[in-house]
Amino acid sequence: MARIVAIANQKGGVGKTTTCVNLGAALHCLGYRVLLVDCDPQGNGSSGMGVKKSSRPNTYDLLINHAEPEDCIVHTNYGDVIPTGKELAAASIELIGVPNREYVLKTALQKLYTDYDYILIDCPPSLELLTVDALVAADSVLIPMQCEYYALEGIADLMTSIKMCSKRMNKRLKVEGIVLTMYDARANLTTQVANELRKHLGDKVYSTVIPRSIRLSEAPSHGIPGVLYDKANKGSKAYMALAEEFSARCK
Repeated sequence: MARIVAIANQKGGVGKTTTCVNLGAALHCLGYRVLLVDCDPQGNGSSGMGVKKSSRPNTYDLLINHAEPEDCIVHTNYGDVIPTGKELAAASIELIGVPNREYVLKTALQKLYTDYDYILIDCPPSLELLTVDALVAADSVLIPMQCEYYALEGIADLMTSIKMCSKRMNKRLKVEGIVLTMYDARANLTTQVANELRKHLGDKVYSTVIPRSIRLSEAPSHGIPGVLYDKANKGSKAYMALAEEFSARCK
C-alpha cells in the first residue's frame, strides 16, 4: 500500500513545491515508485516535473469530472505525475455542493494504492478545500518551513488545522515532520528559529536541512527536478539526503 503524504504549508514561498518535486524525484532515484499529485492551481509541481500545465485529463478532471485516476497520470523520467492547470482554481467552488466533498480526492486515489510506494500531494499555500481534501486523503503531512519569524508564527495555526482534520475526518493523519528550507547557517535568526523548533517539536524536525540554492531555482525553467539538473549542487545533495532520511523514517 502506498504511503500518502500531503506536503503543505499555508504560507507561500517556503519551498513547498520545490520540496515536493525534488523529494519525489530523489525517492524515484532511490528505486521507489512515486506519484506526484499536483493539487495547487498554479501548477508549478507539474512544470517542475517537465509536464505541461495544459495536459488533460488532470487533477481537475479527477475531482470534478470523475476521470479515472490512471488516465490522468503522466509518466516522466523522474516519477509519475497527475498534473494540474489553472482550471483547478474553480474546483473549490464547484465542490461546495458535492456530498462528502472532503473525501473526493481520497476516493479517487484509492485505485492507485497498490501501484506506488509513495504518493506525494502538492497542496495550495492556504487552508482551502483542496488542502482539506489532501489532508483527508493523506496518511501524514510533511511541512516545509523557512526559518523566519512569520513562518514560526504560522506553524501553530497549521498544527491546529491538522489536529482538527485528524479528529473530525481522518483519524490516521499525523505530522510526518518539518523540513527546514532556504537554510542559511550564517544568519542568527535561522539558528534561533531552528533551535526553537527542535526544542518544542524534537525529532519531528528533520535532521536534513535544505540550503538556499540558485541551481534549485533554475531547474524548473528546464522542466527538470533540481536533484537531476545539477547533481553536484549542495541543494541537490540535501534533497537526496532528505529522501534517505524520509524513507528510513517511513520504514
